[in-house]
Amino acid sequence: MNVFHKKSDLNKAVNTFKSAYQTLGLVPTMGALHSGHLALIKKALSENNLVVVSIFVNPTQFDNTSDLQKYPRTLESDVAMLKTLPEGEIMVYAPSVEDIYGDNVNSSNFSFDGLEDNMEGEFRTGHFDGVGTVVKRLFEIVKPDNAYFGEKDFQQLMIIKKLVEKHNIPVNIIGCPIHRETDGLAMSSRNARLEPEYRKAAPFIYKTLKSAKTKFGTNSDVKVIEWVKSKFAKHPLLKLEYFTIADEESLQPINRKSKSKSYRAFIAVYAGEIRLIDNIALN
Repeated sequence: MNVFHKKSDLNKAVNTFKSAYQTLGLVPTMGALHSGHLALIKKALSENNLVVVSIFVNPTQFDNTSDLQKYPRTLESDVAMLKTLPEGEIMVYAPSVEDIYGDNVNSSNFSFDGLEDNMEGEFRTGHFDGVGTVVKRLFEIVKPDNAYFGEKDFQQLMIIKKLVEKHNIPVNIIGCPIHRETDGLAMSSRNARLEPEYRKAAPFIYKTLKSAKTKFGTNSDVKVIEWVKSKFAKHPLLKLEYFTIADEESLQPINRKSKSKSYRAFIAVYAGEIRLIDNIALN
């Protein structure tokens, strides 16, 4: 397994490989890999001859400097984890900020036709401009045929699909199911930073989402939203930032429930200083 820190070296290796007309998959990550990441990579390996796993903590998508500084950087253990995967051709791209951005560490401005306006876009200023900037840059550097993203960041997944559509980028975007711990908590690199009492409490998030899904079948969206807010208002450790029910395609908050539309519930919760997100399909 080769680890590349410079795009010029990665390009040489990838171009040699692609000259044989073989398919290339990309799994973009910010490192601190867990079994959810490995599931994405396994799927990519099953569908491509070569998979590039990028490991890059992207500064332009953080609106909180402290969160950026504290984000785990574990390249050595990440590479060791990748070596445990079944046979398959993997290259790791672990660039510096300079290799990605040069001297201009700034986001481009994007319009994603309103997909960016709610949920994460409302509470994390500039987040999706940062995501769009780095993902577009990775697509330009790696030139994958297929790219794989987890549905835990469902809004991000939809935005990346829109990015590809609006900028005519020749890559197929593949969404993969959320992977969860045995107690239901959505897998995230941030989970490792949870203090024990908050880690114990965190599965309440998914438990509440599942109950909300059940209630959505027989109750109005307003009642479901009020119920979720009341459950977190009573919780001694977890602080709700938002709970939204939105149209799965437009990501606009539900106006009036329609049997012809698919809906998804989105949630963000603070467990101490650690911010956790999750979502669930409702119908």
